[in-house]
Amino acid sequence: MKIILLGAPGAGKGTQAAKIVSDYGIAHVSTGDALRANIKAETELGKFAKSFIDKGQLVPDEVVVNIVADRITKEDCKKGFLLDGFPRTVAQADALAKLTDIDFVINIDVDPKVIVKRIGGRRMCVCGETYHVSTYDKDTCAKCGKPLYLRDDDNEETVQARLDVYKNQTEPLIAYYSALGKLATVDGDRPVDDVYKDVKEVLDGHC
Repeated sequence: MKIILLGAPGAGKGTQAAKIVSDYGIAHVSTGDALRANIKAETELGKFAKSFIDKGQLVPDEVVVNIVADRITKEDCKKGFLLDGFPRTVAQADALAKLTDIDFVINIDVDPKVIVKRIGGRRMCVCGETYHVSTYDKDTCAKCGKPLYLRDDDNEETVQARLDVYKNQTEPLIAYYSALGKLATVDGDRPVDDVYKDVKEVLDGHC
């Protein structure tokens, strides 16, 4: 089973990915993790990618595709895998199609206004605890008592910028995979278990 999860930042992809990987026994392939592993191991791909990162530049598609191509040949991917963070563009999707066939593309759909509210309401603590203003109304951590804070990349302006990038670069993949008959969209603005119920129906072939 080879799966791609689509969805804007804050749509809940990470939570659903963890459940899928656990239930179906497939590998969770994160392009970010694979990139960092190559850099740490000082592979040729890693060194090449680092040369762009060190200059503050985006890693070229060719490098990202090669890293994914290498990652999905590993032993843990033989039973299948879930791609996280790839493809991000139609060009990357075209490149992926030359590497392997994808069985399912699940789009977790959440209204952008809900996402801004969802991410903007997060509060962090230096001890690692995370809260949301909708369910926790104190300014200090329940675990250690230290002040909670809003991450710089969780402010409304930054979240909106991330959503704009997603809309321009990644959202076209919805039409791309829909045309191939591989896309299923689920409503992500519900409790986690309700969303996952629909995801499972797709993966089990009932949708």
